Amino acid sequence: MQARNERGVSASVAGLVKGPVASEANFRMLWVSLLSALIGVAAGVIAYLLYNLIGLFTNIAFFHRFSFHFTSARLNTLGPWVIVVPVIGGLIVGLMAKYGSSKIRGHGIPEAMEAVLVSKSKIQPRVAILKPISAAIAIGTGGPFGAEGPIIQTGGAVGSLLGQVFHATAAERKVLLACGAAAGMAATFSTPIAAVILAIELLLFEFRARSFIPLVIASTLATSMHLVLMGRGPMFQVGAVDFGIPYSLPWYVVLGLVCGFAAVGFTKLLYWVEDYFERLPVDPMWWPAIGAVGLGVIGYFVPRVLGVGYDTISDILNTKMALEALLIVIVFKSMALVVSLGSGTSGGLLAPMFMASAGLGSAFAMIIDRLVPGAGLAPGAFALVAMGAVFGAASRATFAFIIFAFELTRDYNSVLPLMLVCVIADGLAMMFMKTSIMTEKLARRGLHINQDYEADVLMEVSVEDVMETDVPQLPATMKVQELADLIATHDPKYVRYHGFIIKEATGKMAGLITHGDVLRALEEQGGGDLSVLEAGTRNLVVTYPNELLYDAAAKMLRAGVGRLPVVSRDDPKEVVGYLNREGILSARLKRMHEEGYREPGWMQSWKGRKVVG
Repeated sequence: MQARNERGVSASVAGLVKGPVASEANFRMLWVSLLSALIGVAAGVIAYLLYNLIGLFTNIAFFHRFSFHFTSARLNTLGPWVIVVPVIGGLIVGLMAKYGSSKIRGHGIPEAMEAVLVSKSKIQPRVAILKPISAAIAIGTGGPFGAEGPIIQTGGAVGSLLGQVFHATAAERKVLLACGAAAGMAATFSTPIAAVILAIELLLFEFRARSFIPLVIASTLATSMHLVLMGRGPMFQVGAVDFGIPYSLPWYVVLGLVCGFAAVGFTKLLYWVEDYFERLPVDPMWWPAIGAVGLGVIGYFVPRVLGVGYDTISDILNTKMALEALLIVIVFKSMALVVSLGSGTSGGLLAPMFMASAGLGSAFAMIIDRLVPGAGLAPGAFALVAMGAVFGAASRATFAFIIFAFELTRDYNSVLPLMLVCVIADGLAMMFMKTSIMTEKLARRGLHINQDYEADVLMEVSVEDVMETDVPQLPATMKVQELADLIATHDPKYVRYHGFIIKEATGKMAGLITHGDVLRALEEQGGGDLSVLEAGTRNLVVTYPNELLYDAAAKMLRAGVGRLPVVSRDDPKEVVGYLNREGILSARLKRMHEEGYREPGWMQSWKGRKVVG
């Protein structure tokens, strides 16, 4: 009988449902941590090589010399020929995307998120090679991008490849991918804490020791490699800044609103441009070159938009640019970025958005100082705060960029304005955008990403909180036909529950029989004369009153059953309750009720008594 076959299945999963022992889990975490150390070192080297490769291509394209020394493209003397250089780079990137891998398009982070969602964190080896090269070509020929996005994607690809080379689970591979991404950001900006938080917010969506420990190791070693290979200190040097706390807080509130609208506007504009390119009646291979024409024209008139622009960001943060120059940078850097990135070329999003948003914050402070004499706002302070707020709101990684901006200054006085402005901007962005600049592309492909992190209710509720205690218990000698007749009477207690505990004469549990077991027995010749014990299952998977619902649900899934007897730990045959799928879902229902039901407040109760009186 199939029921008897199921007994063997239940027995075979008895050991499986217990899960890995603690020592094995700890060993696996140690193994992943060792790999994360290797990833951290590799990401540091990759960041250094890519930075120098960008310098090489910039020198070749704009200064016609072979040198790895990083020189800003805005210092070129090509004249009108500067329009041609980005077009050549766009053609090369378009060819690489068509004949190499389409995954090199974009700024890298959504592609890493997609790998986690649909590919079990597997990234193709050629992406790890083509992405940094294509980004170096795009940026080196004037693309208004940063190196951080490609480094993050490349670091993630290295982590994924290590997880594929060695024997790893999909969950471990996801951690290794996130370690590579975090290490890439840490190696670029020397901001290890922000890199860890960014990986948690955008790639992992969990905060567990198995992922947190490797992330910290990878980011620490990547930052150390940055210090060794690229010098000490962060990417942007920020001088002493007066944040004006607490007197400037009202102006920071206004800045938060401005940054929120800027994040929404930039995101919508970027995807509007992408939609426009997708409607063009030409092969996507030509899109980067077409976008590069617009970039070249803008770069001819406003050279500061060309290339990475780290020097311009430093100038803004240290208040070395006039208001008029800031307004030009804000408008034309944003235009150059959306046209270039919207065309599907390869490059990072962080640095250009940092430039535009830092310019926005600095210009805001200067305008307020002109309009309100005595306001005394520091443009450098507002630039730094806006830099974190706009990208944090656009990406829904607000916490990461609060820490990022703080790590740039290492000034505790920046914390309060950063927190206030960033959360106001984030709240405004949430009101006007269902997705983020990172997830909109994925949402269009039918991939939904929930960026809200909360503890699983199943890990907070124990079995005894939801188990049933009045389930019918059948004597082992009862015939299957008798039970079938009871079910046929539509007695609620025999219809509601799809499984029944079978008891021995001594009162101890002997097995369990389900409605399915009854039907299968009745289909056999003479099956109605079988006892419920013969037709049911004897080797049971059980749960305990103090066990978490999460663990009990895992047992159900692994064993392929829909209900578990709840037994005493002292005596595994002493039944104290019964847990089914409905019981597990009731915990979810309770959480939904807590979030959706508004209880009467004190004011309402007081008003009610006053009216009655």
